[in-house]
Amino acid sequence: MVNLSRRDFLSFCAKITALIGLESTFVPQIAEGVSKLINNAPPVIWLQGQSCSGCSVSLLNSYAPGPAELITRYISLKFHSTLSTATGDVAMDTLNQVIKDGGYFLVFEGSVPSKMPEACLMGHVPVSEILSDAAKNSEGIIAVGTCASFGGIPAAENNPTGAISVPLFLKNENINKPTILLPGCPAHPDWIVGTLVHMIKFGLPPLDAKGRPKMFFAKLIHEQCPRFSDYEREKFAKTFTDKGCLFRLGCIGPNTYADCTIRYWNSRINSCIPSGAPCIGCASEDFAIKANFPFFRKGEEKKI
Repeated sequence: MVNLSRRDFLSFCAKITALIGLESTFVPQIAEGVSKLINNAPPVIWLQGQSCSGCSVSLLNSYAPGPAELITRYISLKFHSTLSTATGDVAMDTLNQVIKDGGYFLVFEGSVPSKMPEACLMGHVPVSEILSDAAKNSEGIIAVGTCASFGGIPAAENNPTGAISVPLFLKNENINKPTILLPGCPAHPDWIVGTLVHMIKFGLPPLDAKGRPKMFFAKLIHEQCPRFSDYEREKFAKTFTDKGCLFRLGCIGPNTYADCTIRYWNSRINSCIPSGAPCIGCASEDFAIKANFPFFRKGEEKKI
């Protein structure tokens, strides 16, 4: 584990303050919250339903702090379906004990197979049953990724499992717990870290009507697009290597709320639009739900 100097620690706290949209005057309070994370790291259970584990991979791509530091120093990751070194009965006994003790935050990745519970099992038990028990005894729930938030690809039209989102599952089970949605395919690690820090220090962050933190999902991709001026001038790219607005090549940024274009991915290296790829709306509630959902459109002539 890397030991942080006070300067590095305050620098990290300043980054956290900025990424959750607060002014620099909040740095001392954020530092207090991060200290709580370090000294009294809240237990976190990370469960997976119908997913590709992409959000777990994204978490492991966290930058400042790195993944090892994040899951051992800043949070106490008591159980993670993919990262767990224990297997079989040992792993399930650990999970069941944490659920019994309570006082944890529940992170759920993936959708829930409501019509085919046997499609997703842990220790021969349907994940839906484990999710129900874990949700009831949690301090709060974070639905990580579009699959957990809105159903995503597993819930696409005509799917045989009856895949549903975590909020819909909780509603069907009459479970009323604070729930935050972090859509994205995958969710950005900053969204996960920032949300946890905010919940520990300040409680639930301000949420929009769909349960997403406004600090990350208040604006459309289109409004923060580095090619917005090209759109205004009606300078549209004809190929993916052209300069210009990518709308006519299928960009769904005008319908997608997220801050990808100003946050950047992979250690702040790049994001889709600056690299010449249209936004495919992976953080949208409409992502992949319909069978005819277009990932790319050629020859689009419509205007917003």
